[in-house]
Amino acid sequence: MSFGGVDLLVVAVYMTGVTLWGAWLGRGNRGGTDYFLGSRQLPWWAVMLSVVATETSTLTFLSIPGVAYLGTLAFLQLTLGYLAGRIVVAARLLPAYYRGELSTAYELLDRRFGPGARKYTSGVFMVTRLLADSVRLFATAIPLAIITGWSYPISILAIGAVTLAYTYFGGIKAVVLVDALQMALYVAGGIIAVALLHGVVEGGWGSILSQASQAGKLQVFDFSTSPAVAYTFWAGLVGGGFLSMASHGTDQLIVQRLLTCRDVRHSQRALVGSGVVVLFQFALFLMVGLGLWAFYQGRPFDRSDEIFARFIIDEMPVGVRGLLIAGVFAAAMSSLSSSINSLASASAYDFWAPAAGKADDDVAVLRAGKVFTLVWAGLLVFGAIVFIPLSVGTAAVEVALAVASMVYGGLLGAFALGVLTTTTSGRGAVIGMTVGIATVVAIWVFARDLVAWPWFVFIGASVTMAVGSNFRKK
Repeated sequence: MSFGGVDLLVVAVYMTGVTLWGAWLGRGNRGGTDYFLGSRQLPWWAVMLSVVATETSTLTFLSIPGVAYLGTLAFLQLTLGYLAGRIVVAARLLPAYYRGELSTAYELLDRRFGPGARKYTSGVFMVTRLLADSVRLFATAIPLAIITGWSYPISILAIGAVTLAYTYFGGIKAVVLVDALQMALYVAGGIIAVALLHGVVEGGWGSILSQASQAGKLQVFDFSTSPAVAYTFWAGLVGGGFLSMASHGTDQLIVQRLLTCRDVRHSQRALVGSGVVVLFQFALFLMVGLGLWAFYQGRPFDRSDEIFARFIIDEMPVGVRGLLIAGVFAAAMSSLSSSINSLASASAYDFWAPAAGKADDDVAVLRAGKVFTLVWAGLLVFGAIVFIPLSVGTAAVEVALAVASMVYGGLLGAFALGVLTTTTSGRGAVIGMTVGIATVVAIWVFARDLVAWPWFVFIGASVTMAVGSNFRKK
């Protein structure tokens, strides 16, 4: 079946409408606080949906079905840790962020360890976010390339240009509110896919689940204690918990959203609520993967991220295909816009404003932030194009999580030293973080078959704290 006519109209209308609405939402931006923090007045429910959309996005829509297609439901174990980690962050870190009205996550380390630690951790965040979100952007180019016949680079450029338009003009308010809309759309796409799979697989979901059960694909819990197995109960609870503490407590991508709430209680509500929503969202898209496995009878694909995209293009009815592809783009734009805005805010607040002596000039921060928005959008597009030859045979969701996990441990360890200790020096935090990240990178290079990626954050944080705590303030 070809993709055109009504389907293209649905996608074009949606993307045009989102771009215009997002730009319109930014009409009241007068300074950096408006542009990057939404005047700290955004509703908690919108922030909650934005957090979920930001952390999952296209990787959930396309990659998670591929994970279930190739394996089992064991990926769901990670959500146990995701929820536990959020609860810890809500109890320990969010109150610290709301004392003093911080602008970025790394300003907390400035107050505890000094500007050197702030710049170092912010720089690590930037490199990590650039690498991980370049992978996310590439994943979204897959269905666009299939639909249009465009090359991957052209598809990446098209998505990047549309997203940049409303992010540049709208700021964080546009990012959060558009995220909320876009999450609703791509979850609706998952529900539609579940309903359609019931009709195209003989025997419907009863048959799908029966076949999956016989093949051992309904397994959720694996109590193996081997660190080489990625998806086990212990890796999910401990590894997923530490990953969530790092991503939602130290990554400006998420922390920036939490700082847009009017007070710490609303921020806590948004954060913990997002953990519950993620659990149901992952379950939905894993079920889509099982349905696709039954439909295609487990046939091989060049990329696991292609499976759901191919089903949408080849099997969905006219109009519905357009809606689901719009859902793919919605998922991509939510993550990409969040990444661009958070990278620009860290650049403006953590580096440019202190160096230029403009920390108290809100209008100057806004102007600089818009320049950084353009710069980071270009770098993310370039990174996605670079990832193309590295992607064969790899699920993008696992690549992105592994890349982020290699440095998250160091970030989490540095924040733990800042919040839980009073004697560790700034030099100790930086050295501990460096050693923690280096340890995990070494494991990735030399022992990735022995230690699975969900353990990376736990290992990195432990090493960071052990090393950093030996350096005490004089």
